[in-house]
Amino acid sequence: SDTTTTATTQTQFKYAKMDTVYLASVHHHLLNMLQQLKVTDVKLAFECPRLFYLVKHFGGKSLFIPPTKVKGIGETFHQLAEKFINLAQRNPQFQAIFQAEQLETQKVAFQMQDLFYRQIFFPHYLQPAIQNKPHLAQPLNQVWQGLKNLIQQWSELLIKNRAYCTAETLFNRTFVSTELKLQHNFSLPDGRQQPLVGILDCLIYDFQQNRFCVVELKTYTPVDPSAQLAQVALYSYMVQQTKKIPVNSAVYCVLPEFKKYQYTWEQLEQSINKLIPAKLQQMQQWLEWQPPQPHAPPPTSNPNLCDICPQQPKCQSYFPTSHTSDNEPKPEAIGRELVETLESFNKPTDYVGAIAGHTFIRIKLKPHKGVQVASILKLAKDLQVQLALPRPPLISPQAGYISVDLPRKNRQIAYFQDYIQPQKKPDDAPVTIAVGVNLEGKLIEADLADPNTCHFLVGGTTGSGKSEFLRSLLLSLIYRHTPAQVKIALVDPKRVTFPEFATMPWLLSPIVKDSEAAIALMQELVTEMERRYRLFEAAGCPHLQAYNQKHSPQPRIVCIFDEYADFMAEKETRTELEANIKRLGGMARAAGIHLIIATQRPEAKIVTPIIRSNLPGRIALLTASEADSKIILGGTSTEAAYLLGKGDLLLQVNAQLQRLQSLYAPKIEFPNQQFGNLS
Repeated sequence: SDTTTTATTQTQFKYAKMDTVYLASVHHHLLNMLQQLKVTDVKLAFECPRLFYLVKHFGGKSLFIPPTKVKGIGETFHQLAEKFINLAQRNPQFQAIFQAEQLETQKVAFQMQDLFYRQIFFPHYLQPAIQNKPHLAQPLNQVWQGLKNLIQQWSELLIKNRAYCTAETLFNRTFVSTELKLQHNFSLPDGRQQPLVGILDCLIYDFQQNRFCVVELKTYTPVDPSAQLAQVALYSYMVQQTKKIPVNSAVYCVLPEFKKYQYTWEQLEQSINKLIPAKLQQMQQWLEWQPPQPHAPPPTSNPNLCDICPQQPKCQSYFPTSHTSDNEPKPEAIGRELVETLESFNKPTDYVGAIAGHTFIRIKLKPHKGVQVASILKLAKDLQVQLALPRPPLISPQAGYISVDLPRKNRQIAYFQDYIQPQKKPDDAPVTIAVGVNLEGKLIEADLADPNTCHFLVGGTTGSGKSEFLRSLLLSLIYRHTPAQVKIALVDPKRVTFPEFATMPWLLSPIVKDSEAAIALMQELVTEMERRYRLFEAAGCPHLQAYNQKHSPQPRIVCIFDEYADFMAEKETRTELEANIKRLGGMARAAGIHLIIATQRPEAKIVTPIIRSNLPGRIALLTASEADSKIILGGTSTEAAYLLGKGDLLLQVNAQLQRLQSLYAPKIEFPNQQFGNLS
């Protein structure tokens, strides 16, 4: 209060005398409550972090509209879809349709379309447009086509639901809500609260599945379906938080022809619980960025979106590096060149599409009939010469096409801090390790409790990025689990991989640097495994997770063993290490003890069959030869010899290969520096 002009009121005196501790608490709460975001903001951030940033800071258009879509019809379509439901719920003529004993989808759809056309669409939309605004007639015809497709889909659902309720209650019990406003506060990994709001298109009930289902309506087929999945999954989660029951999700794309993407609650639950809070925190970090600071919001992982970006000029001028620069051709141009090159070898193909990852661009090609896939696989070295590539490209058969991975000229770095932030996970949370980022920009992790990813064999030659991979893997553990939850054992004979970690509280014991200490460590792990099994037996528990739920929790132990080959020269050392690895590999998972064995030289005499058979998970970075690749990946898999180095890797689980880019942490910072001592 400015007491020189206005007298202080009694209310102001009252607040002035309030407890300062209380005021500080209110202030702290307000600081932790972040600016509200919309569900559509999350969808946009999945599509393109840079467009998300521009829209939130400067406004403007935010939709990636395919060039084939009729523009300006979305709002009208959504209005009419809502009007259809409202009319059907209150008009007895719609209810009468479902009084018939035999209900056929086509007939029911036609009857409902006819009623809606005569009562709403023609008199209130199409006829006025023809009379007063003829240029709107064609877009309205497109809207009507989309409505017909939607009504056809709803007819199928209504006919199924009719078996469970009367014709009079059918529409009200099927269409639970339209344009429903939702709000939820998400707890972020850093402890702050993120309010999220949204308006879902439609909430329906499927009696046959005994489930609610959130439906998102689109008047086009999106270029990036994964972003639509994020949007509808969020709506599903927010409804579930209100109703406390599982809620399925669906995306209906009504034009140019009807397409439906459906997801059960079980399919989405884990991705929402794990991915969304971290994504929301990442979005806030992007919004805090200001030029010319480093680590700007990354470009879209789907280069096809750049061509239809509504703010492309602004994006190219505002950010330090655009997604496609003058010295990096667009994926479509690269795809055409690849098709022409294969044509010169008498191997005709059609260009299907492309997607750009951090390290490479994946070109998708469909061979013409009669062209054998094996004949194209043999051309890798010829393509290296013709396309002037540093290494032969990886060519792989996929479902419906072959993929050709070509190195990017402007390679992107997957910074650790862009994907993982410090957080304290609950004691019963899965312990996962960060492996790398996939083509869609999603961080892929491995659950150490899974029998297929409980132990890993890691191989990579000089320049492969093996050491940086192991460091980021280690950081991903300690950033999210306290020393009481996870203990780390490190073996570093070259003494250069883990020097910054020598004094961290997560260490089980000092870093091991020689063969005698390595043997002693492995024997200690075997002894600890046996001790835990005795505890489990006495408690009647089959594994660590069950034991920790009832008794004083035992930490998981992760042993990261770098340069394993350095200990294999002496026969006695090799024999003892192999014996202990065999015991741990076969039994330690249930006891919560996990091995990650890494080597630069994955030769047959070093990585013996005993070692390989007891380490189910495989991670191959660039290898020095095809033979080394086969040792790491098994069988005839030579792909690792053609990787691009610097963290370009292959993850193999259950004989399935996935190409990823490992995270890079330029500076090692421990999480207790961010939010207090976790020990």
